[in-house]
Amino acid sequence: MADAVVKSDPTEALIASLAMPDATWAKPAREDALARVRTMGLPQRRDEYWKYTRPDTLTQIGAPKAAVLVMDEAPMFDEVDRLRIVFVDGVYDAEASDDLSLEGVTIERLAAASSDLHWATCVYGVLEARGQTPVARPLAAVNTAFATDGVLIHVTGKPNKPINLVYHHKSETSDAILHNCIKMDAGTEVTLLENGPAAARFNKVLEVEIADGAAFHHIRAQGRDHERRAATHIFSRLGAESEFHSFTMTVNGQLTRNDCVIELTGDDAIANVAGACVGDGDFHHDDTVFITHDAVNCRSRQVFKKVLRNGATGVFQGKILVKAGAQKTDGYQISQALLLDGDSQFLAKPELEIYADDVACSHGSTSGAIDEDALFYLRSRGVPEAEATNLLTLSFLAEAVEEISDEALREDMTVRLAAWLMRHRG
Repeated sequence: MADAVVKSDPTEALIASLAMPDATWAKPAREDALARVRTMGLPQRRDEYWKYTRPDTLTQIGAPKAAVLVMDEAPMFDEVDRLRIVFVDGVYDAEASDDLSLEGVTIERLAAASSDLHWATCVYGVLEARGQTPVARPLAAVNTAFATDGVLIHVTGKPNKPINLVYHHKSETSDAILHNCIKMDAGTEVTLLENGPAAARFNKVLEVEIADGAAFHHIRAQGRDHERRAATHIFSRLGAESEFHSFTMTVNGQLTRNDCVIELTGDDAIANVAGACVGDGDFHHDDTVFITHDAVNCRSRQVFKKVLRNGATGVFQGKILVKAGAQKTDGYQISQALLLDGDSQFLAKPELEIYADDVACSHGSTSGAIDEDALFYLRSRGVPEAEATNLLTLSFLAEAVEEISDEALREDMTVRLAAWLMRHRG
């Protein structure tokens, strides 16, 4: 009771500062989310899943400004034939976006959807609400209640090109809140690309409903924004023989919190979540993953690698929950950090909770400095120290990057990580 009293004032202050959009079809989900926010309260540092990351700069009304950073880096995914959907400071930019027509999918803006019987009523806020148990995720509920825009994607086939959500940051502040929903019919397949700085408050929630035999591929590049603080959430539910694959590359940023909550509810489903992050200086990066096995013969993988230097901080909190009856579960989890100096730190909390007896689950977490023997070997063969360090660093990140199945996209991620290391060498 005391905790509820402590949390109520900042929670109500934040709610009062936001306006719920007028969308009839989504109103029940929004009101339900608002009620949950009031019950849970905003996250506090003493909450178990926030003890390594300060949530206050993500929840305060007067959020710190982030200066616009102009980079000369080549745009992401420009070599890929894709359908581009562009948001500028969290607002849809029709002129910069491609036509939303694509065979095998229907795409609508969240802000423009109006049908009272919209298909998204079975997705919007539904997976997010399920993801609040057993761990409360108040920021995601705030997003559901007050989201101002986003995309609603109904996958009915196998589109011949990826869908690319592009986020541009052109002003120091933004009150936009983005929420994206994807509903995949049985036997379908789609690839979603996301790139650009996190430019909106409680900036993104992605809900993905994957029916039997469907396959979802997701590649996300976060970065090019030194000062932004961001919280993102992915919620997904998998049917029988379905697949979920997600990879996130993060560079720069002052505080990034990526939550991923996945339920395997159909037999023979597969879920792979991976991330590679490189940080320098005032950099705090938190990956928090919760995978629930609730069906037979399912597989999951969590592969996260972080490279930290000049006092940067990396966090990994990963859990595999195997429910009773989820026999023949195969769960794998690895989180590792390469600390390029003595000032950086890696904080990890891997967890297994198993209620079935025929399973193969493992987790491991390590952190350490670069391999001095390997470094000496390269230098003894004429490789300069900075270049040798970069080569070993890329080798360290490779296990996570290899989780990307598309060879061209995998190579692009590697090239960009190498470019970041070149810019920050020495």
